[in-house]
Amino acid sequence: MDEQEPNQSQEQPQGATPGGNSHYEEFRVAGEDLVEKIKELLHEGNIRRVIVKDENGTTLIEVPLTLGVVGVVLLPVWAALGAIAALAANLTVVVEKADA
Repeated sequence: MDEQEPNQSQEQPQGATPGGNSHYEEFRVAGEDLVEKIKELLHEGNIRRVIVKDENGTTLIEVPLTLGVVGVVLLPVWAALGAIAALAANLTVVVEKADA
C-alpha cells in the first residue's frame, strides 16, 4: 500500500461542526486500498467522521460515525466505498478523531 504519513490539522474541513474536541488527519491511498484503510482506522477508535475526497479535493462521500454504529448498519457504506474505490485511482481520506 502506497500511503504517506497522516497530515494532522486543527483546521476544520468544509461542513465541519465548530467547537468540540477533535482533530483531523488526512491519508492518501490508492483506490484499491480505500476500504482496507478505513477499516484499519475504524479499529483504532475515536473516529467521529470519515470524508473521502478525489484527487481534485472534491468530497465524494462523508460518513458521520457514532460509537454504536457497527456491523450491518455499515454495509451500505462499505458498498458505496467499494464503488468509489473502483472509479478513482488516488483518494484522500480525512478522518475526524475525538481528542481523548
